[in-house]
Amino acid sequence: MPGSRDLDPSSSPRALLGAELRHAREKAGLSQEYVGQRLFVSGSFVGQLEAGTRRMQPQYARVLDEVLGTDDFFQRNCGAAAKSKHPEHFAEAAEAEATATEIRQYTPLLIPGLLQTPRYTRAVCRAYQPTAPNEAIEELVTARMERTRILDDPTKPLLWAVIDEAALRRVTGGREVMAEALHHVTDLARRSRVVVQVLPFDAGAHAAMEGAIKLMDFEEAPPLVYFEGVGTGRLEDDPATVKHQKLTYELLTACALSPQKSLALIEAMAQDYAHEEHP
Repeated sequence: MPGSRDLDPSSSPRALLGAELRHAREKAGLSQEYVGQRLFVSGSFVGQLEAGTRRMQPQYARVLDEVLGTDDFFQRNCGAAAKSKHPEHFAEAAEAEATATEIRQYTPLLIPGLLQTPRYTRAVCRAYQPTAPNEAIEELVTARMERTRILDDPTKPLLWAVIDEAALRRVTGGREVMAEALHHVTDLARRSRVVVQVLPFDAGAHAAMEGAIKLMDFEEAPPLVYFEGVGTGRLEDDPATVKHQKLTYELLTACALSPQKSLALIEAMAQDYAHEEHP
């Protein structure tokens, strides 16, 4: 039994809660598949809870306390693990992203969040919430910039982004902001920290015309795919769904410009934005 203490919210509550779940399950001599059956989820989902890549929901916490004999430990602590600085529909994906070893992403309409600059993010958030107080917008900007810190590690995670040409040509925040944003992307690529490909307009119809895709792989949990819409999002761990979206991503990379040609195009566009802003 994990004990009567509460988890410390300052030290990755979701990861700690997952570790306590694994400890309690193994101490009870139960498999992930058995616990999953009691929760009406898959064994791999239980593994994701233990790895901290999925959120502990109150209905799961109640059953876990019953099955594992942990009094009300998980019910008391799942609230702390659920707290997030990110919008509700994206919180689980953002926290999974922080533990991923590989991230592959296609974005049709904007620069991926992990590659954004503060001013670009501020323009996006303001467009999403035109009447929000400045303080609320700044909180969103800060949360997104905190996400980008995973790129401070020189090697992990692998980040491979396919960006639609439309995202590069949509002037978000003004031409000066776009020049800065594109220079930031090319700087990361030049430092071999990320792989970036541009899906050009002349590629025509492609496999992901219906929306964005984010694929995430982990060391100790099954892969996930995240689908995002306007104010909505969902994580999927169904193996068939993940497999299909990996194929979709491979088809996109085949249609996109090579990393070298993509880098040259983005740099040229950044220069164009800069010169147009300061003729």
